[in-house]
Amino acid sequence: MVQTVLMIEDDERLAGMVATYLAPHGFDVRHALSAQEGIAILQREQDIRLVLLDLMLPDADGLDVCRRIRALAAPLCALPIVMLTAKGDPLDRVVGLEIGADDYLPKPFEPRELLARLRAVLRRPPMAADPAARVLRFGRLEIDPGARTVRLDGEARALTAYQFDLLVALAERAGRVLSRDQLLEAVKGQAIDPFDRSIDVHIGRLRLAIEDDVKQPRRIITVRGAGYVFAKVHDA
Repeated sequence: MVQTVLMIEDDERLAGMVATYLAPHGFDVRHALSAQEGIAILQREQDIRLVLLDLMLPDADGLDVCRRIRALAAPLCALPIVMLTAKGDPLDRVVGLEIGADDYLPKPFEPRELLARLRAVLRRPPMAADPAARVLRFGRLEIDPGARTVRLDGEARALTAYQFDLLVALAERAGRVLSRDQLLEAVKGQAIDPFDRSIDVHIGRLRLAIEDDVKQPRRIITVRGAGYVFAKVHDA
């Protein structure tokens, strides 16, 4: 099955090379030269499965574009986003993850690594035969793996695809302490060699979405030196 990728990148030569390399591997690359064009394509075309987003665009900062995509209506807001940048500073990667990117690849990159990362980002855990039977409820929090939705007090919470998979991995193992390595394995880590503390960044975003007080989390608890545990909270 062909996977459609939207590449928002002002370097036409690079975009052409990426499209040529990915085509034999089952990817159809649509190209936008600017942020405005990219958002328009997203809203117009229904088959985009992933966004490959350059950090430095002529009409907008890639981080702002990432925020704009995450603010779109479902299902566009949940599209996986892989950011490309000439900047290699780990702080840039942290910021990218914090505002909603699923993975981060600095330029120049090996085409084979890009292919591997795209495949990993698009990998999803299999759905249950009866998704309704798998709905996870923890008091005011409801997680539906089949519909890929999270609700707190009945209100939908926006998560990236990676963050949703991470939350499900924790919730399905509620009460068990999971190390970072175990969590990466559980969600079939979208980064080939994830930089240190990438899981911590995603956990922080999850807490913003589902905790009443991120400074005193009651659902996702840090176990120092060990990892994280999803508490079986049954609050009213």
